[in-house]
Amino acid sequence: MNYAKNSFRLQSKYKPSVDQNSAIEKISSAIKHGAKAQTLLGVTGSGKTFTMANIIEKTQKPALILAHNKTLAAQLYSEFKDFFPENAVEYFVSYYDYYQPEAYVPRRDLYIEKDSDINETIERYRSAATQAILSRKDTIIVASISCIYGLGNPDDYLSLSRTITKGESYAREKLLLHLSDMQYERSEFDFYPGLFRVRGETVDIYLPTGDKALRIEYFGDEVENLKLINAVSGEVLEKPEIFTVFPAKQFVTPYEALKQVIPQIETDLIKEVKSLKKKGKDLEASRLEQRTRYDLEMLQETGYTSGIENYSRYIERRSVGSPPSTLIDYFPDDWLIFIDESHMTLPQIRGMYNGDRSRKQTLVEYGFRLKAALDNRPLTYEEFWRKVNQAVFVSATPTETELNMSRESIKKLDSDATENMLLKNYNGVAEQLIRPTGLLDPVIQIRPIDVSNANTLVQEISRCKYNDLLFDPASINKNQIDDLLEEIRITLAKKQRVLVTTLTKRMAEDLTAFLQELKIKVQYIHSDVEALERVQLLKELRMGKFDVLVGINLLREGLDLPEVSLVAILDADKEGFLRSETSLIQTIGRAARHVEGRVVMYAEKITGSMQRAIDETRRRRTIQNEYNIKHGITPKTIQKAIKDLLISANTSEDDKELFGEAKTISEIHKTAEHYKLMSKKERTLFLIEIETQMQILADMLQFEKAAELRDLLNELKQKKK
Repeated sequence: MNYAKNSFRLQSKYKPSVDQNSAIEKISSAIKHGAKAQTLLGVTGSGKTFTMANIIEKTQKPALILAHNKTLAAQLYSEFKDFFPENAVEYFVSYYDYYQPEAYVPRRDLYIEKDSDINETIERYRSAATQAILSRKDTIIVASISCIYGLGNPDDYLSLSRTITKGESYAREKLLLHLSDMQYERSEFDFYPGLFRVRGETVDIYLPTGDKALRIEYFGDEVENLKLINAVSGEVLEKPEIFTVFPAKQFVTPYEALKQVIPQIETDLIKEVKSLKKKGKDLEASRLEQRTRYDLEMLQETGYTSGIENYSRYIERRSVGSPPSTLIDYFPDDWLIFIDESHMTLPQIRGMYNGDRSRKQTLVEYGFRLKAALDNRPLTYEEFWRKVNQAVFVSATPTETELNMSRESIKKLDSDATENMLLKNYNGVAEQLIRPTGLLDPVIQIRPIDVSNANTLVQEISRCKYNDLLFDPASINKNQIDDLLEEIRITLAKKQRVLVTTLTKRMAEDLTAFLQELKIKVQYIHSDVEALERVQLLKELRMGKFDVLVGINLLREGLDLPEVSLVAILDADKEGFLRSETSLIQTIGRAARHVEGRVVMYAEKITGSMQRAIDETRRRRTIQNEYNIKHGITPKTIQKAIKDLLISANTSEDDKELFGEAKTISEIHKTAEHYKLMSKKERTLFLIEIETQMQILADMLQFEKAAELRDLLNELKQKKK
């Protein structure tokens, strides 16, 4: 490939394998023919990230990589930086270390002010991301779900930016005025991102994207020199001839435009106050008028107020109910989005709007905010898809949603595409089942939970395909814990690691304590363990500081554990979201990075989910083994360096990515305290709300939280009786 300046250039010592090549060629060709959606169905360890990178290089389109949490986003960011060192690879996630959204709880007459703690490092990454996509075509942004929240109008962001050229006439006083419009603050003492200082004929601007500052040296009204300097040491790093200064913040608007919308806010305020009074809500009317008048005064005097995002509809000159500007709007018309772990990410996108709407609707009804606050929100699922140009779903277990969208997308292609040999029999789903290392999907065995049910289980297994591989007769006289203990000791003797999945936190903790008493180095992991501690535990497991990790949901981290050769699934037959087909296939995949990878399921019977997961794993294993035999490949365990991720010690938990999602669960529990006081209709609606949230969390594989809501739902249904 001949590379032009600012084109994507993938750099790697590896070449795509046959399976990867097939996926790359099919997906890239379909993209060039205009396919709206496709699916990359890639098994664990098959190099899906490398395939994505090759597709970007082949199509030469700016790309957004959407991940379902910050931990996975950080890993992907690190990998894409390695693949594209000459291009702009940026990181865009929620910049809150702590976020308490503004809320009102009517039953307790409790108003909670918005409170947040912004991580300055991540704020700089976000600024770098928006600036890169507006100034360079060769940009890849790795983002979390926060990218579907309102960000500020890209047109305003661009119109406020200033391009400064060496030798031009640009009065210093005019520059200082423009810097203030761009939300930079003047300071003679402190100097950190978003500040500028003036020293004689020199103006230093601390750029919001990192540790560099732009030094502008004047001779009269002429820009004599431009220098990029280290903001701390003052060392000159570069002497550009031309430089564009972007706003210090992403939510900005020209002051003159802001003054023009104030009368519209006042008009709506008068209408809404009148409406509240007509309903007999004098207290709410008084509250709304007082709070809004204060905000208007601040906007008039300073051009800013706390909670300015609640007036974004006016500032961006949008109509009622229209979607906000988001990171997606910063991309050019022709771009790509890769939705990683799509079976988890798409449910998150679906669930964002409803939770946000419910909280803000209460604020509006009780006079804390104008109705315009309802339009400061994340995108709805439908709005998200209207903004997407072309998408590639990436998952080992895509749902029917992704598969159907991909099939329909290919059907709509023109005749030139369907006659293309690559796409002739292509249905929009590119399977990537062969691993470059030759590794096979793990062997699966089923063992009895208890000796008393062993004979029944043996009879069920005898009716299955591959029954010779599914059962070890030696396990018939042992219960699941005794058998697990023996399997752990066999694995540890080979200096390999073990993952054990349980159904409850209590069981995870009790099993960990039991194994520790037997001098086995073991730790547990569940939702009460902080995100950064979870990442550290996984790192220590790989390093061998302990050998066994016990948990409920070991899928969410998005990290590779090639040292793990045994995955044990306790109570595998307890059908539900903890033991669904998708969950089981994903869990089985945790053992697919080791040449001796195997999975033991403990059960009393074989459920439909178990059977489907076993059949799919067996199908993939057969294809992989036939390929290895044909090409003389000997499987090898993946060798992967143990790295620290980008996320710092101050970065918030990935669950807080769902701005207040943890608070939503907390609020559900608080509301449940008043369940007996509710009317019959209120109870019914409340139970429906809990069940909906439970299903969303289950779809996202947030199983511990889903289980928490399931238990609450069952408890309340008992009270209803």
